[in-house]
Amino acid sequence: MLLAFKEALVGLCLGLIAYMMIAAVQIAGSFIDFQMGFSIANVIDPQTGAQSPLIGQFIYTMALLFMLSVNAHHLLLDGIYYSFQYISVDQAFPNFGDEKFAYFIAKSFNAMFIIAFQMSAPVVASLFLVDLALGIVARTVPQLNVFVVGLPLKIAVSFIMLIVCMSVIFVVVRNVFSLTIETMRNLLALVGVS
Repeated sequence: MLLAFKEALVGLCLGLIAYMMIAAVQIAGSFIDFQMGFSIANVIDPQTGAQSPLIGQFIYTMALLFMLSVNAHHLLLDGIYYSFQYISVDQAFPNFGDEKFAYFIAKSFNAMFIIAFQMSAPVVASLFLVDLALGIVARTVPQLNVFVVGLPLKIAVSFIMLIVCMSVIFVVVRNVFSLTIETMRNLLALVGVS
């Protein structure tokens, strides 16, 4: 019974690490949505049943389809395979209570937000410049209603920047897949005995 619990715990930890890295894509989309003004409009995530941002769900779905097209899901199966090499089935309990394990999880969580920031930075920076320009226009031309002009302008600029930066986003997503596998193996090496 304890061995079954240990295998379930190892699988949950591997799944958490894999999801944390892939969730960076959805977090990047939520950063973009917040700056666009789409933070009010949410869609139902079919995976969890919770509400998620519109652009975040779109980029997340595109990343999952990209993962299937480049056979990155085989790398996740590779992580399951290596879990049996690092943590043997008859090993009583891996060392999850070590402080290195907590530091590793915190470092992985930090990497998730860094990746999300890198993916959303071009669009968010361009929207910041649009906000800056709208602020200057509001001060120089007080007759112009910035709220009426600003929202469609921000949406148009963000979609243009998404189209321009989509290839870079997919390069980052490809690097996220390799980082996911590296993080899973580092977790296995940390808690297991090779």
